[in-house]
Amino acid sequence: MTTNAVRLGTRSKAAITLVSAVGLVAFIWPLLAAPESAAVAHASDAPLLFAVVVPMLLLVVLAQINDGGMDAKSVAMLGVLAAVISALRPLGGGTAGLEPIWVILILGGRALGPGFGFCLGSISLFASALLTGGVGPWLPFQMLGAAWVGMGAGLLPRMTGRRELLMLSGYGAIACIAYGFLLNLWFWPFTAGLSEQLAFTAGAPMADNLLAWIRFCLVTSLGYDIPRAILTVVLIMVAGRPILAALRRMSRKAAFDAPVTFEPSTPSVV
Repeated sequence: MTTNAVRLGTRSKAAITLVSAVGLVAFIWPLLAAPESAAVAHASDAPLLFAVVVPMLLLVVLAQINDGGMDAKSVAMLGVLAAVISALRPLGGGTAGLEPIWVILILGGRALGPGFGFCLGSISLFASALLTGGVGPWLPFQMLGAAWVGMGAGLLPRMTGRRELLMLSGYGAIACIAYGFLLNLWFWPFTAGLSEQLAFTAGAPMADNLLAWIRFCLVTSLGYDIPRAILTVVLIMVAGRPILAALRRMSRKAAFDAPVTFEPSTPSVV
């Protein structure tokens, strides 16, 4: 069962769609750019991307508040889980791709809904980058990738018991590998010294560049993506049930789905 701690209204869905569209263009624009265009490293346009992505993520939050989908209880739970992810991220430090944060992100999105998962992914990656000194041209891409992973967990079909854990484990494995492949797009087109089979070729057919990107990922990053996926699967199978139960218990106590009603006070009889 999924409790929508952040309910998605019309404005929220429009804001998330807009942010996702901008993010997708930011990832794949070198594959679409004309050969004669000036292809420069993302390091030079990172401030511009920050200036676009961060206000748009704020737009998502404001849209959800305006839709009545985010209240003080949602913000409090979002802050707690973002703090947990920020505290866990330095433990792995990215060593061999061993990052335990994806378990909290996936289970949080699953238990509390896609809107909550989207916000948790973007905010927690931003907060953890500030904590670990990981602010750089890669950060906007990490925020968007994590937001999509959290939102995807909340969109999974309803299941219970062991079937749910197996579904989440499979999703976690696919999401962790896909995240690594996706993040390679922010720097791969501008990496010098690669062999012809691995390098991006401006003006080449998109299919050829996509094959080169896949080969690049298999050769360079799969050694990080597979350990990340294995750790996520193991942690979900071992700790997924109690974590989901705790999140859902907190959701029931918070009563996110309970409508807020205001009743006129009755004057006391003296």
